[in-house]
Amino acid sequence: MQKITKKSFIFIFFIFMGITSNAQTHLYENPNFDQIAKEHKRIAILPFTAKVSLRPKQMKEISVEQLAEMEKSEGSAVQAAMYSWFLKRKSRGKLFIDVQDPKRTNAILAKNKIYDLTALTPEELAELLEVDAVIGGNFETDKPMSDGASIALGVLVGFWGATNSATINMSVNNAMDGELLWNYNKRVVGSLGSSTDGLINTLMRKASRRLAYTK
Repeated sequence: MQKITKKSFIFIFFIFMGITSNAQTHLYENPNFDQIAKEHKRIAILPFTAKVSLRPKQMKEISVEQLAEMEKSEGSAVQAAMYSWFLKRKSRGKLFIDVQDPKRTNAILAKNKIYDLTALTPEELAELLEVDAVIGGNFETDKPMSDGASIALGVLVGFWGATNSATINMSVNNAMDGELLWNYNKRVVGSLGSSTDGLINTLMRKASRRLAYTK
């Protein structure tokens, strides 16, 4: 049996790592997205639906209500971080559209008593918010990173290790017909830090190259 040299092992290792990385990223782009995006003037980012997967020991330390509040805080933090990311692109001349301030978006939703976003279609949400497209999705992490979640954790501070994981699944839907224009699903594992902004930057760095609103 032929022996595997050290050089060959390293080569195989990096191929395997590349396959693993690609398997954790899924990107869908509507073939007409570029053309449709040219007609868009403003988009809105919805609060993300968040899930915090705590360890059994941590779950014993908080109530169901605290966990729900933590997840709500995480979802709002992702929304705010996404808005900040778009604003930076805008300031650099790399964003072609306007992004509605989440404060306005959330105020309109609250005024209309819309707390379950799944109760409305994307086109209904876009019409209510008076935008050309809506961005929303799901976020899952085992290490909450927003300030609000940190406060909610209280006694749990210090339980986290240096490594954590996060998965984001975000979509862009057209206002006119609710059609899915773009979907991005990405899972990352490693030392992601403690900043929601930093995490969103990590997740969006490569995805933005395929987003029709950016260049």
